[in-house]
Order: sequence, then C-alpha cells, then structure tokens
Amino acid sequence: MSRYKSFDFGKVRRYSLKDRPSKVGVDDMAEPLTGTSMSEFFDSLPNLLGSRDLQLLADSILTARQKQKPIIWGIGGHVIKVGLAPILIDLMNRGLATAFASNGSAVIHDFELGYAGWTSEEVEEGLATGDFGMAEETGRLINQAIGTGAAAGKGLGESLGEMMDEEKLAHANHSLILQAFRRSVPFTVHLAIGTDIIHGHPEASGEALGAASYTDFRIFTQQVADLNDGGVYLNVGSAVVLPEVFLKAVSAVRSTSCELENFTTANLDFIQHYRPLQNVVKRPVSRSGLGIALTGHHEIMVPLLAARLLSSTRT
Repeated sequence: MSRYKSFDFGKVRRYSLKDRPSKVGVDDMAEPLTGTSMSEFFDSLPNLLGSRDLQLLADSILTARQKQKPIIWGIGGHVIKVGLAPILIDLMNRGLATAFASNGSAVIHDFELGYAGWTSEEVEEGLATGDFGMAEETGRLINQAIGTGAAAGKGLGESLGEMMDEEKLAHANHSLILQAFRRSVPFTVHLAIGTDIIHGHPEASGEALGAASYTDFRIFTQQVADLNDGGVYLNVGSAVVLPEVFLKAVSAVRSTSCELENFTTANLDFIQHYRPLQNVVKRPVSRSGLGIALTGHHEIMVPLLAARLLSSTRT
C-alpha cells in the first residue's frame, strides 16, 4: 500500500449517459461513399466541425444568391497563383460570386497568367541578381493602365480590366479580372504601397496607385454596405491587408447609421491568422450573423466549396 494519501473516486457524482447533452451523434457520422456523384460524396461526410462548417458556408452562399445579396470573394495572390481563377469565373457565371476584392499580388499573377500563360518567378534566384520582379511587360502595362484609369476617376480593378480587354490577351479565359470586367462585376484592388513588384518600375506613380486604390475602397465599402441581411464575405488567403480593409469598411458603413447585421463571413486559409479571425470571422458578426473559419490548402478548399455549391439541388 502506498504511503501517500490518494483521492477517493467512490464519492464522485455521476449521471446517466442517456441524459447527458452530447455534441456528436450517430446521425452526424460519416458514411462510406457508395455512389460516384459529388452530391453523394458530400452527403457521406460527417455533420461535424469542418465538414459541417463547409455546409453552413455553402448554404449561406446559396441563400445570398436567392436573396440577391452580395457574395464578395476577397482573395490573396496565392489563390490566383495556384490556378483557381477558372473556378472563381465559373462561380461568377452562376451568380455565386458577385464581387471580388484583392491585394496587389493577386492582380499581378492574374495579369501574367492572362498575358503570358504563366506566373510565379523564382524569388531567391532573381533576388540575388536584381532580376526579381522586373518583368518589363508586367510593370509597364499594369502601371500605365493604373495611370490612365486614375486620371479618368476609375478604380484600379476596372482600369486593369479595361487594359486587359484592349490587349486581347492570349489567355483571356484564365484572367479573373478580365472576365469580371466583361461582366461588369466589381473587382476592387487594395494596395499597400511598396509591397508589389510593379511599385519598383519607372512607370509607377504613387499618386495614381493611391487614387485608383482609394476609388476601389469606396466601391468595396458600398458592396459591404449591401451585405446587410443575408450577404456573404469570404476572405481567402489574405492574412493582413484585406482583413484590415474589410474591418474599416464595416466600421465606415455603421458610422453612417446604415444597418449592417445578419450576414455571413468566412476565412479560408491553410493557417488561421490573427487578423482574419478577429477582423473577418469574429468582430463584424459579433452582434448577429455567422462567422466561419475553414482551414486547408486553397487548391483543395476552394474547389471543394465550389463542388459543394454545384452539387446542391438549388444550383
């Protein structure tokens, strides 16, 4: 027998398992896939945690489309770089993406894919020689488009879409900006000066970059205002810039006494960073609405969400 005093578990208070509230039940569990359709695949998933949140997000997007509310996709550069523009274009064509917002890197990758058919250089190799970010067509055409558009009072996204349409890109079907422009779907671009390769080219103008991006912020804020009562905002792959822009847009709308409640926000990324969680998932919908965080690689999660949307009988 031990020399030390031990706790008497015979006195613990217990209850019947049948009476205990529980979070997981057999009705929520996964089922082996017996068919080959995507709807059968999604029906086989457990109604728990990530797969349940995926369904909730899909339902929110479908409801927003039904109510003709905005479905705004905020995207970082990685989303375009991993080849997801065709999926987003398809969602746009189906009314499941009504506006886009991006940081500066996303438009660079989108332009290069549409113009040349490739993007994403070797950073370390180019940095050692001073070649990183110095593709002439990228810097010249994008900056010239921004300058022309800013002088006409246009936003950065619209300016690029117009230029890319005039250039008759060889890979136009792969450019999200161009396809959005052709459909009059807002594509706003939110810059942090000095963060993008085009800012180091001789055609770059701080005045034009700032003016065009600020016009886009005003357009974006109007899109956010329209989220009230059923809209959806998705932040996909932007850890800092877009979460901050979104939070400031929400605050600006509410400061004008416009009602902005009961909408859905989501953050999709392979790491759940602080700002997206706070500024997208939690703070804007703290009084009402729904915030969802889904963790996974963009090249898997975005097609998965799109497949879930398309597999619905309401699509």
